[in-house]
Amino acid sequence: MENNERTLKELATSDVAVRDTIRLQQNEEILILLGWSSEGLDISSACSLQHLGDMKRLFLEKFFLASRTVTIRKEIYGIRQQSGEILHEYWERFNKLCATCPHH
Repeated sequence: MENNERTLKELATSDVAVRDTIRLQQNEEILILLGWSSEGLDISSACSLQHLGDMKRLFLEKFFLASRTVTIRKEIYGIRQQSGEILHEYWERFNKLCATCPHH
C-alpha cells in the first residue's frame, strides 16, 4: 500500500532508466556483431548510438568507401534513357542503380 503513493513522474523515471540500459546493451551487441570493439570506436560515440540512422552511418563509414559512393552517385545523376528503351525498363534500371548506393 505504501508504494501506491509514488507519482507518475517517479514511475516514468525508473522506466526511462531501464529503457536506456536496454538500448545501450542492444547497441553494444550490434557493435560486437559488426566486429567493433570499444577501442575501435570512441566510447562516447558508442554510447550515443540511440537511433538506427547513427548505426547505419557508422557502418557505412567503416565498410563502404566514399570514392565508391561518389562514382555511383555520378552514374545516377548522369543516367539517361537509351534510344528504343521503354520508360518501364529505364525506370527499373534507374532503381537498380539507386539500390547499389546505400547513401542515395
